Amino acid sequence: MNKKTSYLSLINAIENLLETEHNELSILANCAALIKTFVKNINWAGFYLLKNELLILGPFQGKLACNPIRVGSGVCGKCVEARATIVVGNVHEFEGHIPCDEATNSEIVIPIFIDDEIYGVLDLDSKMFNRFSTVDRRFLEQITVIIARGVKMAKEKNPDVCLV
Repeated sequence: MNKKTSYLSLINAIENLLETEHNELSILANCAALIKTFVKNINWAGFYLLKNELLILGPFQGKLACNPIRVGSGVCGKCVEARATIVVGNVHEFEGHIPCDEATNSEIVIPIFIDDEIYGVLDLDSKMFNRFSTVDRRFLEQITVIIARGVKMAKEKNPDVCLV
């Protein structure tokens, strides 16, 4: 399966999940699992959720993660600060990188917006250098929009069960 086909299958799986799942935690947990399943050559996939000036670890797939991360620190914190996707081909050359898994060599972090406010970030790591391309970026940004829509609906249906 080529990269584009894999991402289209992932998008379809997430959209199918959101048809029946209306719990914020379950959405994020299952999306992390789907991303780890469909996106090849990654060693970590998960979410950090913004609370005040801290990114708090959310559902993920992979080794233990760093928590919390201050806005402006590391790739995730810089992503929130810039309000934009950050692709790092070699994390060892990224000033301020927070090494949670020494095996990680590249990373992509995509902000998740709900009503133009940052809800959190989607973070993917790889053992490969320069793993994340323009194709990955385009599809992952599209995926965060879909996830944000599902989370927003879950928060509206279950306002007392919100994570942040």
